[in-house]
Amino acid sequence: MLARLFTRQTISVVLAAGLWLGPVLAADDDLVGVVLVHGRPEKNVVVWLEGGAGRSPVPARKIVLDQRQLQFKPHVLAVSVGSQVEMPNSDRVFHNVFSFHDGKRFDLGLYPVGTARTVTFDRPGLSRIFCNIHPNMAAYVLAVDSAYFAVSDSQGQFAMADVPNGSYTYHAWRPGGETRTGTVAVESGRRLEIRWP
Repeated sequence: MLARLFTRQTISVVLAAGLWLGPVLAADDDLVGVVLVHGRPEKNVVVWLEGGAGRSPVPARKIVLDQRQLQFKPHVLAVSVGSQVEMPNSDRVFHNVFSFHDGKRFDLGLYPVGTARTVTFDRPGLSRIFCNIHPNMAAYVLAVDSAYFAVSDSQGQFAMADVPNGSYTYHAWRPGGETRTGTVAVESGRRLEIRWP
């Protein structure tokens, strides 16, 4: 599934020990970075690594894709394959959450305020999430076969914990944009800058 998202284009990657990343705080073995699109910080970009001598993906215990104020929150969610995502209805109206595109296909049916449904994302891929009652509601869940992934914040910054030094293949995906891939050498204390032209 993810192979269709990749392009053969190269992202400009800069590893610089002195790159300023504002409020992101990280330990020496964390990989932190920033995503820039046309020179501006870009939020909601999923960045993940493959390869290296890292740990196997371990699904998180509880991941939530909430429904509040007729929106999915967060808008973009990254999970490791095998993760269960709880989808509560915290709104004041009924919702019917579904995904019929690539990735995980499901239809949770109509459910009221104060209840929740759970979906297991059991294979890699991008799932586009909608509510058939409220057509303006949309979200993305990207399931990756990796233990090292993050979503950039409003400042374009991201952090991955406990990434061992080594060579990795990286991928970066953003809504409405193509996924790009390349290689990166992770070294202690370094920062990763990913740029789209």
